[in-house]
Amino acid sequence: MSPLSWWDHLIVLPVLLPLVAGALLIPVNQKHHQLKFGCTAVVSILSWVLAVALMLLVDGEHWPKGIGVYLAANWAAPFGIALMVDRLAALMLVLTATIALAVLVFSAQRWGRVGVHFHSLFLFLLMGLNGAFLTNDLFNLFVFFEVMLAASYGLVLHGYNLNRIRAGMQYIAVNLVASFMFLIGVALIYAATGTLNIPDLAIRVPMLRPEDSYLLSVGASVLALAFLTKGAMWPLGFWLPSTYASACPPVAALLVVMTKVGVYAVLRVWLAVFGDSAGALAGFGLAALTVGGMATLVFGTIGMLASQDGARMAGYGAIISSGTLLAVIGQSGGAVLAAGLYYLVGATLAMSAFMLLLELTERIRPPGASLLAVTMEAFAIDDKPEDPVGVVIPGTLAILGLSFVGCALVISGMPPLSGFVAKFSLFHALLDASPPGPGGVTPTTWVLIALVVLAGLASIIALMRLGVRTFWASGTVTPPSLLASEVAPVTALVALCLVLTIHAGTAFAYMNRTVDGLKRVGDYSERVLGQSPVIRAAGAGGSR
Repeated sequence: MSPLSWWDHLIVLPVLLPLVAGALLIPVNQKHHQLKFGCTAVVSILSWVLAVALMLLVDGEHWPKGIGVYLAANWAAPFGIALMVDRLAALMLVLTATIALAVLVFSAQRWGRVGVHFHSLFLFLLMGLNGAFLTNDLFNLFVFFEVMLAASYGLVLHGYNLNRIRAGMQYIAVNLVASFMFLIGVALIYAATGTLNIPDLAIRVPMLRPEDSYLLSVGASVLALAFLTKGAMWPLGFWLPSTYASACPPVAALLVVMTKVGVYAVLRVWLAVFGDSAGALAGFGLAALTVGGMATLVFGTIGMLASQDGARMAGYGAIISSGTLLAVIGQSGGAVLAAGLYYLVGATLAMSAFMLLLELTERIRPPGASLLAVTMEAFAIDDKPEDPVGVVIPGTLAILGLSFVGCALVISGMPPLSGFVAKFSLFHALLDASPPGPGGVTPTTWVLIALVVLAGLASIIALMRLGVRTFWASGTVTPPSLLASEVAPVTALVALCLVLTIHAGTAFAYMNRTVDGLKRVGDYSERVLGQSPVIRAAGAGGSR
């Protein structure tokens, strides 16, 4: 094989850049905050540029079949570590890099100064997320999950207080159990198939003996429990609302992306391994995903209506979005999945913006409310940074109010923003995928549509109630002093939701191409397993 082109090396950089930068920043003293922020900002910007470049490369099919493969250490799959980028992985990389950059800018003057290793943990979390999206091997996915979770443990406790420590301990315990299940599931799958490479699994599954198929089913079920715990499916997502409510706002915004990693892993593994070509195991577990997704919708809807605190509402909103996506994966139709991916992008952007916005709207409250909050948390450890010496930006309340309304509309799926476009497209795809005739639409489809509608109504009721209490029912409202670095990320994320609405046609075209590629499982096996190591010339230092 000829030497790699320069763009082939781009595949590994989203993992290497934050890893190296995070390690180098660990010994840097916290008094050099500006230096640490500058290095993290450079890496975050480069990660975003790399993600966009990879998206353009895969969508332009600069690699055969729109799939780029990078053999780490120059060992061929399935024995070596093979990183792979396709349209879905590139989409998740861009989404992650966008939110990470917004979070970093938001935390520059306040939360980034608390603690000693915020920037290193931030970069390690970014490395774990990027690696989880790029790997196509279950064991390497486990490794990147653990890197991501280890960094998140420190970030969840960042700016610690009593409630944050309590919720953080619960978060750590739940994820340790989920990681243990992940490892057990991986071991059972390897025992049944002899491989953990996802494209290689797709080839071997149809040829398994009945006893091995049963062992694979057990292993996949245990693995699904680990994925769905991280993806917050009911009843496995009980930890999420309290964690969202307790974490500092920038970390909570990153947790929104982390929740979607579990959903991504289910989508990636199940479509490849248990697709139409899986023989007797074709469609394994998809019905359970649909039922679990609908149960999660019910749980999130009840929690949303019962919540009074904005952060807990955001947690239940994330549960609703996870339930919707899991039910969509269970339906596994092409147009349905495309609508689900469009919904994933818009909901994640809006939820992250909402988590950041909550801290800014807290400053609208009169001083008495802040004093009461401090009194309720008396004698608790509180490492929250002091309010910044900002300025009253012209139209501050209008900016905050419009951003709040924009987030609420997207999260609830009300017109005219991307949440409504996604849900309308989802309903159309679900009904269009049903067989023609009077009894074509199944009861499951009607129940799913009804639950999505009810969840949207519950969300808009809860969020508008919060908005009225924040902006109108607080008596005389004084415009809060804000920093431009706090307002800009929120407005940018909301503006991206607006752009996603205006260019919905372009976005859906990309999503349809993504789903078409995911359905061609053989292309992944051909590209990943067929990628040969680079053979060097004899005079260039050896055979490999």
